[in-house]
Amino acid sequence: AAAPSPGSSSGPWQNLIVWFYIALWYVFSIGYNIYFKKALLAFPFPWACALWQIAFGWFVFGPLWLFGARKVPQLSAEEAWRLLPSALGNLVLHVGAVIAFFGGAVSFVHIVKASEPVVSSFLNYLFIGEVLAWPVYASLLPIIGGVALASAKELSFTWLGFGAAMLSNLGSAGRAVYSKKVMGSASIGKNMDAANTFSIMTIMGSLMLLPICLFIEPPGAVIAGFRAACASGGRDFLLHMFGSGLFYYLYNELAFLALGRLDPVSHAVVNTMKRVVIVAVAIAVFRTPVTALGAAGSAIAVVGTLLYSLAKNKYKASVVRLR
Repeated sequence: AAAPSPGSSSGPWQNLIVWFYIALWYVFSIGYNIYFKKALLAFPFPWACALWQIAFGWFVFGPLWLFGARKVPQLSAEEAWRLLPSALGNLVLHVGAVIAFFGGAVSFVHIVKASEPVVSSFLNYLFIGEVLAWPVYASLLPIIGGVALASAKELSFTWLGFGAAMLSNLGSAGRAVYSKKVMGSASIGKNMDAANTFSIMTIMGSLMLLPICLFIEPPGAVIAGFRAACASGGRDFLLHMFGSGLFYYLYNELAFLALGRLDPVSHAVVNTMKRVVIVAVAIAVFRTPVTALGAAGSAIAVVGTLLYSLAKNKYKASVVRLR
């Protein structure tokens, strides 16, 4: 069933369900980041990993549709075409993050991804002429400053990690802008709740990514690399690969279930804290060296994302559209 609108849940039991979803979302997000980075260290083929993770969803929603546990979505060709750019944005979001993990530390990637509101604000103005209140734009300054400081003092900084993380931000922001400008609030298809919408985008993304992956990373090299990783890592490597695929799909699905039941302020706080937790766990697990100024920059950037979300919610009535 589709996630209820924010504020529709009430009572202690419903609140407990919401926090249960949030807890699982955190667990699966942490699991994905840790398992995937470990798998990538043993199997340095980011495009193949990206394809594996996005295609893993087929093994989840496929049986659910087959055995009637979830209603099968129905889309016309025109509706599928309208959804395609959103699926492309979701794919860029995913592939960018995967390549960023390949090029840099998990903790640093998440700090760079905290700058997504800057990209989103720019694209909203560029394509739909959306102008926000000045306090909202002011809240972008600590994000920009914090990411710049963290990047300058990041001991494991690479331009590949930084650039790919920004590409991921562009995919996420572009998907949101397209949904706002072209798709609007109109429903698409039948049985297209949040979970099935993500499933359809997963199918589209898998089909788009397959030929790109085969071109960039030849199957022979991927197979040889996989065998070498299995020989050196054994069951641990296979567990990390399986876990990265499973956790990737589950944390996205749990995000729909959890965030769909929260008001905007709670959404902002929970999302910010998730990033803080992932960064802290990643630094501890991988023993990532962090300078004092780098840590300060990271903290400033993360706080900036929270301030941006709160300011945008407070001044949403002041939004002006020039076109």
